[in-house]
Amino acid sequence: MISFIGAGPGAADLITLRGAQRLREADVVVWAASLVPEALLTHCRPDAEIHDSKRMTLEQVCDVYARHPDAAIVRLHSGDPAVYSAIGEQIAWCRANDRPFEIVPGVSSLGAVAAAAGCELTIPAVAQSVVLTRLAAGTRASMPARETIAAYAATGATLALFLSAGLVDHLAGHLLGAGSAYTAATPVLIGQRVSWPDELLIRTTIGEMAADAHRAAIEATALILVGPALAGADDQSAGRSHVYDAAYTTRFRRATGVIDG
Repeated sequence: MISFIGAGPGAADLITLRGAQRLREADVVVWAASLVPEALLTHCRPDAEIHDSKRMTLEQVCDVYARHPDAAIVRLHSGDPAVYSAIGEQIAWCRANDRPFEIVPGVSSLGAVAAAAGCELTIPAVAQSVVLTRLAAGTRASMPARETIAAYAATGATLALFLSAGLVDHLAGHLLGAGSAYTAATPVLIGQRVSWPDELLIRTTIGEMAADAHRAAIEATALILVGPALAGADDQSAGRSHVYDAAYTTRFRRATGVIDG
């Protein structure tokens, strides 16, 4: 079995219980040392065969799988493997070679940054959508033409920008283009290596984020969150959720009154 596991955002105790168990059972582990802290390997057996994938190609990774047809293999990806993990082509290899596989989800840096900032990303009447995207750059050929930052900015939704920290100088222009629902004062969170020992979290705005990112020497391993919902925890005028409103009927509770104020 090949287990594609989300290692989480960094801290060794933010991997799931299932993910840690698969690491303990693994005969072979392929991990990206450039993205996953070495502390995650403490879950492995001392005799496990470890491969660092940071300089490996897809073909070299798949060759490790091919050489161990009967082994319990873990492919350890950062964050959650559903987003920007490049497991799609590895799954295609598994199917083409009749290799059983599973995907074990992980904690995304999206959740880790929001947790570190103490905020919710979906505030009633402010933003009810979260868009996970990136700014097209060196791999712009992978980006469909219809998926632009400007298009998402027009919605006013909360944006989670992966793989874009090195392009922060260009980002504000895309976020504040014609038709954008944002302004220069729209809140921004920049989370670098959140949950790692050297975690850095910057609260800024679209207008100031480039200067703040450069001041902190942020270039990679960072997630940028943008949107008015990021101020929700401090904005008492923001709407409250209907789920716990006494005036709202759910499957489990009938409305009993109206919340004052």
